[in-house]
This record gives sequence, structure tokens and C-alpha cells, in this order.
Amino acid sequence: MYFNKAIIIGNLTRDPEVKSLPSAIQVASFSVATNRVWKDKNGAKQESVDYHNVVVFGRQAEIVGQYLKKGSSALVEGRMQTRSWDAQDGTKKYRTEIVADRIQFGPRRDSSAGSGSSAGAGSKGSSSSAGDKGAAAVDTPPIDTIDYPTEEINPEDIPF
Repeated sequence: MYFNKAIIIGNLTRDPEVKSLPSAIQVASFSVATNRVWKDKNGAKQESVDYHNVVVFGRQAEIVGQYLKKGSSALVEGRMQTRSWDAQDGTKKYRTEIVADRIQFGPRRDSSAGSGSSAGAGSKGSSSSAGDKGAAAVDTPPIDTIDYPTEEINPEDIPF
């Protein structure tokens, strides 16, 4: 049995590049950086960054091109693939990439940056700055949370 599955969570290192194949299928390509932090033998903090090339096809490619940008957080799930081609100078080139089956967007950071930029843009007068901050707070949707019951659950009440 063979298994080829890649799952990464990281930040985009560049804006997605969306192209169209001759068959009119959309293709988006971008790169995702993942960090790894550990302590070495001496207890010093070490950090390593890996860069992953990602390719996505179809409707997801259109959505990625529309909503993701450099710095966006994303979970990418797919398979590893290595392509090869002959370059113009006669050398053989290789590129290993993740062909994404599923992409899930991470939390948006631009909503806080957007409110900061609008507050900064309207900071000529103190009254307009305060008005901009209040308007930005109203535009931000509330975060969905789960309210768990505080009462004890009796195992005998469970019907199975």
C-alpha cells in the first residue's frame, strides 16, 4: 500500500499567481512558509523555516486568488509531486510541490490592520479618529464561541 499525503499550516510568502490552462481550468500557485522551533542540547532556542510550493486547480484556485495574499495563514492538504522539465540552457530542472486537494483559510490578520489604517487615515482631527475606530469595531463580526453547560453530567442519564 502506498500513501502520499501532505498537510501543512503556514503563511503565504507571496501573493497567489492565478493562470488559466488552455482547457479554461484555473491554476493558482503560491508558496507557504512553515516554522519549526526547538531547543538544542544547550537549551538555546533554535528556529528553522521551510518553504513549500503549492499548486491548486479549478474553483479553489479562483477562491485562493481572490481571498489569500502574502502573509495570509492557510492550511493546505494534498499530495506531493515532483515535476521535471528541460530549461532553455539545456539543463534539467526539478520542482517539488504540493498539489492541493483542500485549502482552509486561517484567521484573518488584515481586519486589525485595516482598522489601524483607517484610523490612521482619518487621524487629522481627534473627533474623526474616534469615529473611525468605532466604525471599524462595528464592522468586525463577533467570534463564534461554544457555551458549554456548567452543570455536572450524570452517566446514568446517557441513553446508551
